[in-house]
Amino acid sequence: MNFDELPVKDGFRQRGCEMTRIETFTDAAFAFALTMLVISVDQVPGSYKEMMALLRDIPAFIFAGAIMLNFWYAHHTWSRRYGLDDVPTALISFALVLTTLVYVFPLRFMAITFAWVASGGYLASTPPEILSGEVNTLILTYSVGFVIMNLCLVLLSLHAIRCRTTLQLSDLEQFDTHCDALAWTIVGCSGLLAIGLAVVLGPKWPGIPAFSFMLLPIVMPIFGVVTSRKRRARFGVEKQAR
Repeated sequence: MNFDELPVKDGFRQRGCEMTRIETFTDAAFAFALTMLVISVDQVPGSYKEMMALLRDIPAFIFAGAIMLNFWYAHHTWSRRYGLDDVPTALISFALVLTTLVYVFPLRFMAITFAWVASGGYLASTPPEILSGEVNTLILTYSVGFVIMNLCLVLLSLHAIRCRTTLQLSDLEQFDTHCDALAWTIVGCSGLLAIGLAVVLGPKWPGIPAFSFMLLPIVMPIFGVVTSRKRRARFGVEKQAR
């Protein structure tokens, strides 16, 4: 393949212009997971009152869907950039898909619980059936899936680095790939922190482990500024906002 003829986006040659079977399978799995996130067979409204009640869950579904979309878009971007279609890519993508289909259940429950607590019960059709002593266990379950999905994205970036010669990655592309791996590692560490707090605290101080995720809106913008400055200093190229 002549990589020089490929389109370039934000300094990255788009080696995966054509969708592979792996990407198609992954996209379908994320679409199915998103469907399960929003639709529940036992909650199909049978009356106008029930329908209006379920509409109160929309903010929770939007919040959970945004998290799911973030992981899907990361895999989509990776596929466009590298276009790899080999055994490691298939295995890591399958692990991501499998985790996604399981992760969707604690994600859905977490989103509804958070919406209920944050809104004083207004933004939820029914109160979540959970005891205060079970909250940290829920956060622990959610965080495990969160960490595994981040780990899959880190492994995909590291796999692309291993294939840098075959892919003819430029110095700029290698820099961005390393930054992506580090970024997803940092995001995953918030989940590890939540797991540690949930294990240490047990049923005590319910909800405290969830505050580890509150660090991301602070840490990640700082990380983005630092890496953008390094990118500009080394390559003279500004990184475009995604």
